[in-house]
Amino acid sequence: MAEYLPLEIPETPRLAQNITHFARALRKAGLPVGPGRVIDAVRAVEAAGFTSRTDFYWTLHACFVSRPEHRVVFHQVFRLYWRDPRFLEHMMSMMLPAVRGVQEDRAADAAEKRAAEALLDGHAPDLPDPPPEGEEEELPIEVDASQTMSHEERLRSLDFEQMSTAEVAEAKRMLARMTLPVKPLPSRRGRPAPHGPRPDWRGTMRAAMRQGGEVQTLARQAPRPRWPNLVVLCDISGSMSQYSRMVLHFLHAVANRKGAGWAKVHAFTFGTRLTNITRHLATRDVDRALAAAGAEAQDWEGGTRIGACLHAFNRDWSRRVMGQGAVVLLITDGLDRDDAGALGHEVERLALSSRRLMWINPLLRWDGFAPKATGIRAMLPHVDSFRAGHSIQSLADLADAISRPDDAGEKARLLDMM
Repeated sequence: MAEYLPLEIPETPRLAQNITHFARALRKAGLPVGPGRVIDAVRAVEAAGFTSRTDFYWTLHACFVSRPEHRVVFHQVFRLYWRDPRFLEHMMSMMLPAVRGVQEDRAADAAEKRAAEALLDGHAPDLPDPPPEGEEEELPIEVDASQTMSHEERLRSLDFEQMSTAEVAEAKRMLARMTLPVKPLPSRRGRPAPHGPRPDWRGTMRAAMRQGGEVQTLARQAPRPRWPNLVVLCDISGSMSQYSRMVLHFLHAVANRKGAGWAKVHAFTFGTRLTNITRHLATRDVDRALAAAGAEAQDWEGGTRIGACLHAFNRDWSRRVMGQGAVVLLITDGLDRDDAGALGHEVERLALSSRRLMWINPLLRWDGFAPKATGIRAMLPHVDSFRAGHSIQSLADLADAISRPDDAGEKARLLDMM
């Protein structure tokens, strides 16, 4: 175990005290920051100096950030604590989004609300004092809130990137209760049915043999229902990190819900390489399952090579998991710098191997979204449905659309813009 020598601190250790408070805010925001890292940060700043803002940022980053998913939270807490001169007013306006004033007329950035909660430490802004006695009071304003959204309704439409820590936890509980039902597929195999649409000649002859070869009744049968496989290809690159985590929580609930209608759920993650995490989703505890999946996928929050990863899937896994008419969910933003021609070919091959290919893209949350990126233009013509996937409500809409074969989502509208 590392031992730390006595550290000489000046009589007025303002900087060391601020670093300590900054570390407390990071710990409240979810980063594993302990006293040892605080001492390391103070020593590192003492060695690197405090002359350059960039050097100071990366010095603290090296001491406090140990996992890729902690980068966004660290960046937001650092910006609010060290760089923004109005960080307190900005945080209070974010905590009370209904109050106008110092609030900026924009949505919160990724992890910004979580950083504000960590820095405010649960303290709410002071409310204005009531008017002194004797002064004329204004007429009361009555507000009819009968049609306003409840907390759960607001959370259903909130973007995953704009959720606070508490809202993320509540959203995960809501996703755990959701289902993804699918209608059964007809098959040529039959099952006995007294009023079935077609005769069962084998059943009729077996019954006749028990009666000395005399046919007394004509047995009938109905098509045996068959359930398709669900194959999910989830992008875990840096731009998709928060969305992919929420989608994997939803996928874990679908994979472990008995009687949901799927024969089997196969899950793959991809960034710079393809990783099969199907066996990890079989773990009943969702935290253990996703921790094991994250340890298996070493390219979490890395770059994106969609074409190469889809080529690996089509080559190594397509025949194993795509039999019996599987439904494929491709969850990615489509931002890829590889060869667009190769990407389009792999998506076309994936679509031909599947019963239905649905593309879930969180970028559709923007009203002005247009298929301008090369990767999006290469992929869009080959998918059967193109839908958003940035909130709980969008995933609920996916559950309704997956049983409608004619649902194309936003594909037709975006194809007209190409």
